[in-house]
Amino acid sequence: MEISGVGVWSQELRYGDPGEAAEAAAELEQLGFGALWIPDMGGDTFEAAGKVLAATRRVVVATGVLNLWNYEPAQAAAAYAQVVATHGDRLLLGIGVSHAIAVDRADAGRYRRPLSAMAAFLDGVDAAPAPIPTDRRVLAALGPRMLELAAKRARGVHPYLVTPAHTRIAREAVGDGPLVVPEQTVVLCADRDEAHAVAGGWLRGYLSLPNYANSLIRLGFEPDEVASASDRVFDAMIAWGDEEAVRRRVAEHHAAGADQVTLQVLTADQNAFPRAQWRRLAAALA
Repeated sequence: MEISGVGVWSQELRYGDPGEAAEAAAELEQLGFGALWIPDMGGDTFEAAGKVLAATRRVVVATGVLNLWNYEPAQAAAAYAQVVATHGDRLLLGIGVSHAIAVDRADAGRYRRPLSAMAAFLDGVDAAPAPIPTDRRVLAALGPRMLELAAKRARGVHPYLVTPAHTRIAREAVGDGPLVVPEQTVVLCADRDEAHAVAGGWLRGYLSLPNYANSLIRLGFEPDEVASASDRVFDAMIAWGDEEAVRRRVAEHHAAGADQVTLQVLTADQNAFPRAQWRRLAAALA
């Protein structure tokens, strides 16, 4: 399973119109993207991954990421085995601990000791009748302890909402060999005002979550500029402008140690499939 170059991270492939999602997945494969990443914001993630796999022939499909609180380890291992048996060995399982505000919404106090929860989940899938192979899973890792765990218990890391500086830290933490596959948010636009109109509120929402805010603070940003998503923070987190601006950001991640950079494209209509933008990026990058 090769993970390299540039991938696509898309909530539309997971939660958009099923017919268009299948068409878009097949087109993304033909455009040459190296993997298709789908999120887990509720619902059966394995079923969703199976649909993307069924719509494609060769491309790797990855979860970005499976919320471990929503699955018993044995259940996840059995579901993984079923998907692979049906569609072949093209599923890379990204696993994450999500956020307290999301996990505790349905069950107050459930989110605790996330590092221990991840280790226990991995113990469970390793002990299952059909274990999920270590080289077919990556962890959503931002901080040093989760990065360390990923280096020992997974094929690598899939950090979401990060900068090239974090990619360098991740590579140094996991060493040579393990995968480093950062997500990079992209806005193809004419100017800063348009970029902020598309992604400003989206970014502030994510930075209200402690996991992401703390990650930026560890990189040297001040808490107040993180909370307000200042221009400096915005420019560090969002690759905006034309294809060349995105190409430069992707190159920075690769130079910092990324094996693959997976691009999440935002547009003014965040429910629409950004198919025109994917085509433009494929012509420039894939």
